[in-house]
Amino acid sequence: MPPKLTAAEIEARDAARLNELGYKQELKRELTSLGNYGVALSVVCISSGLTSLYEYGLTTGGPVVMVWGWVIVAFFTMAVALAMAEISSAYPTSGGLYWWAARLSTKKYAPFASWMTGWFNLIGQFAVTAGINYGIASMLAAVISVGTNGTWVPTAGATVGLHIAMCFTQGIANSLGPKVTSAINAFSTWWQVIAPAVIMITMAVKAPTHQPASFVFTKFNNNTGWSSTAYVAVIGILQAQFTLTGYDSSAHMSEETKNAEVSGPVGMVMAVLVSSIMGFCFIIAFLFCIQDLNATINSDTGFPVMQIMFDSVGNAGAICLMVMLIIACWQCGFASVTANSRMIYAFSRDGAIPGHKYWHKIDVKRQTPLNAVWLSVIVASLLGLPSLGNSTAFSAITSVATIGLYISYAVPIFAKLLNRGHFVRGPLHLGRFSDIIGIISIFWISLITILFVLPPKYPVDAVNMNYACLAVGMVLLGAGGRFAIDARKWFTGPKINLPQDKLDKVNLEQDRKGIRGLSSNDIETGDSKEDSRMSSEKSGIEKEQKKEDNDIRVAEIEKIE
Repeated sequence: MPPKLTAAEIEARDAARLNELGYKQELKRELTSLGNYGVALSVVCISSGLTSLYEYGLTTGGPVVMVWGWVIVAFFTMAVALAMAEISSAYPTSGGLYWWAARLSTKKYAPFASWMTGWFNLIGQFAVTAGINYGIASMLAAVISVGTNGTWVPTAGATVGLHIAMCFTQGIANSLGPKVTSAINAFSTWWQVIAPAVIMITMAVKAPTHQPASFVFTKFNNNTGWSSTAYVAVIGILQAQFTLTGYDSSAHMSEETKNAEVSGPVGMVMAVLVSSIMGFCFIIAFLFCIQDLNATINSDTGFPVMQIMFDSVGNAGAICLMVMLIIACWQCGFASVTANSRMIYAFSRDGAIPGHKYWHKIDVKRQTPLNAVWLSVIVASLLGLPSLGNSTAFSAITSVATIGLYISYAVPIFAKLLNRGHFVRGPLHLGRFSDIIGIISIFWISLITILFVLPPKYPVDAVNMNYACLAVGMVLLGAGGRFAIDARKWFTGPKINLPQDKLDKVNLEQDRKGIRGLSSNDIETGDSKEDSRMSSEKSGIEKEQKKEDNDIRVAEIEKIE
């Protein structure tokens, strides 16, 4: 049994591993394994995803789709989380997905794969933060409406104003440094479980009547205008899939996590597992407590969850329970901004974002990428504005968040399946189940990418159209077009940012050769160009000679194999 390492030794090992991957340690490692799990759990946050889309669930398939759709989505989401966790254990960097995409792709396609993965992940994270805070705004509007006995009715303008206010409060909290972030995250880790549990128990006990099991598990409801039951059922799972997103935040917090090779992937998988169990209970509890389905859907509060609480526990009780949910959702938005800012920091560190020199700056006093935090806040705030003129804008935002994130999840998993020899296992891996879980993940992501660009209402018009397809197309054309025009000339994927005197710490070449004892395969990866350049700077060997030496070593390894 290996000797137990001290905290200082673990921190030194984490920093050394980051150096091996080509980066210097700039962020403070404040998060433990529990803390990393807490960030992912907070971003997933069933209190946010399920409540903000509860009306969508009730009208798009109803209880039967909400309950059994959740079970199906949770199963496939766990497969995706396991596939990502395995890669995260091998390569614990804040860049996460786009870094993995470059690492696991061939030399020819690595820059493009990394570029597109990074942009889809970034846009998806912006949309997630916007979706979370628009949901909070709707909750606050519902609380005010109930608190004023219906004399105040929420308008689109008021809801958007509250949305922007929530974004800015989370930006301020994220600007206070890692100790504040860790404290909020520690509280949130427990609150995300305790608050829903207290709410479910209270409502179950106090509700005047309860729906029969046949209603909860078999009732189908369709208010979409579409006549196809199958169509409504498959688009109805958006509620579940939007909720179970954002667990890649564990990877984005890797450079602030102790023992990241283990803590990151464990946090990712545990966040999905706990959220899946709690979410299933949450959906069922609220369905049992519905007093009148039509009245709940058409609630004057504009928020069905608030109506269910009001009918179950009365005015004061509903406000109290809703405040508990709002606190949980605010913490979700806070964690989302945190993770989003780390992605901005990492992606700009590699030169991919316009103004990158500004966005990856670290505030020395607070040890936080403040500029990245506020970029996240401003973009998320702006994404709420379309709701002023489009009733389905929120649904489109959630679709974009789900599609953007899951496309970015798919690329490194797919690259790993195509180029098995590129992957060097970390401490945690899936063994012989790795490929089958990867295949299941790609199948599921391909399916939901198609489903969530479909229109949710019929007849389709300019107001209720699902503009997610337009948004995804804009990302493809924008990011893809930029790459084709000029980024392909200068973006080579993740860059080594170590100072000259520490270049000998970089171990990318050894990783490829499997010297870490985990693989013996060697195939060129997308960072080979950077490796060769750095190696040339260190040793003065001409590039042609370097290539010859690499070819000789590859041939020797293949001969041994």
